[in-house]
Amino acid sequence: MIVEACRKMTPAEKLARVQALNAGVLQMAAARIRQQYNPASERELRLRVAALWLGDETMRLVFDWDPAVQGR
Repeated sequence: MIVEACRKMTPAEKLARVQALNAGVLQMAAARIRQQYNPASERELRLRVAALWLGDETMRLVFDWDPAVQGR
């Protein structure tokens, strides 16, 4: 049933579904980080969430944040 429903979706509907799922995953990750690193500034929260998605080298070069030192 799920596969058939997906086949009937337009590309725009599929993209919207993927975006909604990604947003949900980010919200869950942020909730876990808030709980683990309470209190954390909004910047720190965003950096820790980004560290889950981006590589360590990217985090160091772009954001001057080392997940190996500061954590994810």
